[in-house]
Amino acid sequence: MREQYRSEAFDEQDLAPGPMDQFARWFRQVAAQGTLHEPNAMVVSTASPDGRPSSRTVLLKGFDARGFVFYTNHESRKGREIAANPYVSLLFPWHPLARQVVVTGVAEHVSREETVAYFRTRPHGSQLGAWASAQSTVIGSRRELTERYEELAARYPEGEKVPVPPHWGGFRVAPETVEFWQGHENRLHDRLRYVRLAPQESGWRVERLCP
Repeated sequence: MREQYRSEAFDEQDLAPGPMDQFARWFRQVAAQGTLHEPNAMVVSTASPDGRPSSRTVLLKGFDARGFVFYTNHESRKGREIAANPYVSLLFPWHPLARQVVVTGVAEHVSREETVAYFRTRPHGSQLGAWASAQSTVIGSRRELTERYEELAARYPEGEKVPVPPHWGGFRVAPETVEFWQGHENRLHDRLRYVRLAPQESGWRVERLCP
């Protein structure tokens, strides 16, 4: 299976001054395009201390000049791997626009205040689910999971305040590189990558990569 990508040229002069501004620009465009389900879905890749990788799809819940934020169980596989090795990669696969954004960076915990504020915006059922699921652990059956959920639903009925699990919270990925990929005919894709400069220099360098 093969498809020819037909897109306008994507040149260095088209870029915003920094990667987060450029990401915001593309994110608005893909959201406005309307054909992509959950444009904030991203593949988060982590690795164990001995270099064994793992990937999963997670929803982006915020971004600003500091980086990209998502929330998870800190005792999950990704949580444990980030604790041991904070270097991660994010991939936004925006296929309807023949675009991808690839981020590499370092993950750190968001503040507890940010976690609590976000948790309060989640639907009641999702709040209960954060308690019910010991994410990434082996479970005997789906029934075990639903029974845990039902017990929690009885303890915290709709309208009751659900406490924030101590093992649940946000990660912010501070980017070191951000690549913007635009597909073109004959596999002559545009790949423009921002690379963070050394702290004493500040700012970003832009590189064009061969496709």
